Amino acid sequence: MIKRSKRYKKGLEKFDSKRSYSLKEAVSILASLPRAKFNETVEVALRLGVDPKQSDQMVRGTVPLPHGSGKVVRVLVFAKSGAAADAARSAGAEFVGFDDMIKKCTEGWTDFDVAVATPDAMAEVRKLGKVLGPRGLMPNPKTGTVTEDTAKAVREVKAGRVEFKVDKAGNIHVPVGKLTFSLDQIIENAKAVIDAISKARPASVKGIFVQSCTVSSTMSPPVRVELKETVTV
Repeated sequence: MIKRSKRYKKGLEKFDSKRSYSLKEAVSILASLPRAKFNETVEVALRLGVDPKQSDQMVRGTVPLPHGSGKVVRVLVFAKSGAAADAARSAGAEFVGFDDMIKKCTEGWTDFDVAVATPDAMAEVRKLGKVLGPRGLMPNPKTGTVTEDTAKAVREVKAGRVEFKVDKAGNIHVPVGKLTFSLDQIIENAKAVIDAISKARPASVKGIFVQSCTVSSTMSPPVRVELKETVTV
């Protein structure tokens, strides 16, 4: 049984945990709960009516947050060509290279948040699957991190583009900002994520796609969100 902190228990007393609220109400409740001493991350969690074991029911993609994530994103770019490498550096990538970066990662280095690779670099980068895969750091064309336009990819990631991917239990967790954001900023970021995931519905899925949604901060209990757009087919 998970032991809950006094702050968590106090938070539960401030709302009905069995009730669903509008997104605006849920975020307002979240902002009113007792806070930790650090700037907590706000997260949206959705439970989907999919079977992740079926390849045609995988839900994955990226979405730009209108107000960014509030997180400093460290980017590694694997690039063979000098032009692609220079473009990535100019766009603000912290780590750029090819053989040297592959060697570091092979040795277990993963001190970055997002990896981008040019298509011609992927033949070697794929060999890092055992290191990068379990940490969700492997570049992927579906998330825009395998591209010739390294500068654009770096700028988008640093501006607040976040990735979403359904886990083995059919859930998706996506950060949508910090508690220091205004309520409107959190709401607009959360709406962008919910809309993007709703549009990523696989054609093979029947019944209710988004089965439940909650918002929470790093140390808070989750607040249920009522989603009017969840429909059955």
